[in-house]
Amino acid sequence: MQKKVLVTGADGFIGSHMVEHLVRRGADVRAFCCYNSFNSWGWLDRCAEDIRGRFEVVSGDIRDPNGVRAAVDGCDTVYHLAALIAIPFSYNSPDSYVSTNVVGTLNILQAARDLGVRRVLHTSTSEVYGSAQYVPIDELHPVVGQSPYSATKIAADQLAISFHRSFELPVVIVRPFNTYGPRQSARAVIPTVITQLLSGSQKIRLGLSSPTRDFSYVGDTVEGFIALSDCDKAIGEVVNLGSGFEVSIGDTVSLIAEVIGVDPVVETDDARLRPEASEVQRLWSCMDKMQGLTGWQPEYGGREGFKKGLEKTIEWFSDPENRASYKSDVYNV
Repeated sequence: MQKKVLVTGADGFIGSHMVEHLVRRGADVRAFCCYNSFNSWGWLDRCAEDIRGRFEVVSGDIRDPNGVRAAVDGCDTVYHLAALIAIPFSYNSPDSYVSTNVVGTLNILQAARDLGVRRVLHTSTSEVYGSAQYVPIDELHPVVGQSPYSATKIAADQLAISFHRSFELPVVIVRPFNTYGPRQSARAVIPTVITQLLSGSQKIRLGLSSPTRDFSYVGDTVEGFIALSDCDKAIGEVVNLGSGFEVSIGDTVSLIAEVIGVDPVVETDDARLRPEASEVQRLWSCMDKMQGLTGWQPEYGGREGFKKGLEKTIEWFSDPENRASYKSDVYNV
């Protein structure tokens, strides 16, 4: 872990956790953050004290091939997490998803190919599968673009696969299911429920409560990425990262309420509903391939593991300083 590694999207939810985990493992980390005039490094501005000052920050734009190439130069491994991921916003601004998720990924692949990078970990998403046609979902499941977001991620995945097949670029396509944990955006269901409840609301505004998800705690997701970074057999492969536990949104709300110790009323908010044919009704990961390749096991698997992960997440959100960054009374697309 002494070689230079690049994390794109390092200012975001999973990316900031990735930086922390890699630094603690002894990696020389370059964090690629989205340039802004505030000189904000996103969540890395509030990173854990034990890693503060122990990583390099490069500000840029994943859509800019020159800036991306400069960031990749000299790096042994690239963890490519930079993306636009909010599904509702992709209905409003699909062009921005193409330029960020597709063109941004192409920039990473081109730079990695030209500069001889040892390994590229490209981040996919379980949303590419659409509603499960069978469960648990393995990597051979068909991909279906049910939202502009998922369509751009399918395109980015296929670009990554094509660069491996065409140019022997050492790429691994990592396909996390629904990652949750501290720092996650309030556009996601778990933070929006937690922040509403901790604000004292007796009513929770949600979209559909019937869809099921396979929620993975962020620490497990990050450890899965790191395990794959040194697995030669994973090169050129698509690999699911999940917890192996399926739970409905409604049952997730009940479990969060149980941990917090409240009994809320759930109301359907039409603004939070996806178009009917765009809603992904069921996601549940098959982990056989990941476990066969690396031996990785989620620490927060099953119902009890999910509850333990929720407790850690709620503990983080219970700190008023952390929660101050969230607007619980505003729907965040």
